[in-house]
Amino acid sequence: MPWLFLVIGGLFEIGFTISLKYSENFTKLWPSLSFIVCISLSFFFLNKAINGGLPIGTSYAVWTGIGAAGTAIAGMLFFKEPVMIWRIFFLVLLIGSIVGLKFVSGHE
Repeated sequence: MPWLFLVIGGLFEIGFTISLKYSENFTKLWPSLSFIVCISLSFFFLNKAINGGLPIGTSYAVWTGIGAAGTAIAGMLFFKEPVMIWRIFFLVLLIGSIVGLKFVSGHE
């Protein structure tokens, strides 16, 4: 269950970064509220994962990795950020590292 909490927290991290983009420096109400909700839930689920027995270092690395990879992918899909072979390569490497941390952590 802690891994599920960690993945959910990572997905909310993607949500808060996208909300941050749409908030236009917190001048738009709904994206700003979405940012507050998503960041709160992201930290809540990160905390649940850590208190559920996952090591803090692994949890933080996976949480930020999910957020970083997901946000980069969202940027390419929705914000017309450049799609380059090296960018894709390193995102795949990052996702592979996240999966690798899951397998070597020895928890659930």
